[in-house]
Amino acid sequence: MRIDLTPYRRSTIGFDRLFDLLEANSRANSAENYPPFNLERLADDRYRITLAVAGFARDEIEITAQQNMLLVTGKKDDKATAPNFLHVGIANRSFERRFELADFVFVEDARLNDGLLVIDLVREVPEAMKPKTIAIKTGQPLAAVEHQADEAQAA
Repeated sequence: MRIDLTPYRRSTIGFDRLFDLLEANSRANSAENYPPFNLERLADDRYRITLAVAGFARDEIEITAQQNMLLVTGKKDDKATAPNFLHVGIANRSFERRFELADFVFVEDARLNDGLLVIDLVREVPEAMKPKTIAIKTGQPLAAVEHQADEAQAA
């Protein structure tokens, strides 16, 4: 299923990244879905990704956090499969899973336990970016006061 966002692109400004993410996501949905994962919202600014990585050791998994991107890769040696298996039902292949992160979302912790890789994320908005309340004063605007002072000096 492909989403056509052209009408929205024509009438909006500054949402290009969002539209690109939506289009990339619709393309990725048809891609392979291994390993399976869960996404959880733990609180307003806390998230958790849980990946089912049965059969992978800690040193076979790598987590890379870049700007707005979290990349989880698992590398298995294909030659390590023992020839004595009559049936191999546990997926044991290498993988690469990408997660797009919003601005100011960072990896807080990552743990591997019982075949589940749990990655905790937190959103930390810098103080300068947080909303602030502006005090309302009475009197003339500051620019008008400065303008009157300039006129007085010129006279």
